[in-house]
Amino acid sequence: MVLTPSTMLDLGTRAPDFTLPDAYGNPVALAEFAGAPATVVVFMCNHCPYVKHLKTALAEFGHEYATREVAVIGINANDAETHPEDDREAMVKDIAEFGYAFPYLLDATQEVAKAYRAACTPDFYVFDAELKLVYRGQFDDSRPESDAPVTGRDLRAAVDTVVAGQAPTGEQKPSIGCNIKWKPGNEPDYFG
Repeated sequence: MVLTPSTMLDLGTRAPDFTLPDAYGNPVALAEFAGAPATVVVFMCNHCPYVKHLKTALAEFGHEYATREVAVIGINANDAETHPEDDREAMVKDIAEFGYAFPYLLDATQEVAKAYRAACTPDFYVFDAELKLVYRGQFDDSRPESDAPVTGRDLRAAVDTVVAGQAPTGEQKPSIGCNIKWKPGNEPDYFG
């Protein structure tokens, strides 16, 4: 397992547009979430211990913030050829097991991950109502090997601030996790 930090995409970046299939093969476009007071995009997968550590809390976050009309979108960009535990069927199982209330999309070409400069799983991005990046950072201080509780404190604070019509302030700590499993020869220039 290679630990990789987020690339910390520049604040103010407009959310790169996309249309990707969900775990059931249905197309989902970013444009479908227009009008949301905040949009959370999380690059995630099924097998990474750092994502596994957050799955229950991430599902709870999705349910809670859906009641506040916040858009939450999960994207799996891992190479399912080299990591079959991240294939579409495994995504469907994760949705059923954890009860994700958000779409879980498959970025098979990895082009969306590159557009977001995603580097790790999990990698969190929060966009405001105009789809401008206002937060890119960790879920919270918890890690699989730590005793810190899983609270979602950092992500929740960012989203709450955006929903209140303000921009998050203070330090944004990069998310950390397993590197995205790039297809051979498809590694982005910021990888490594």
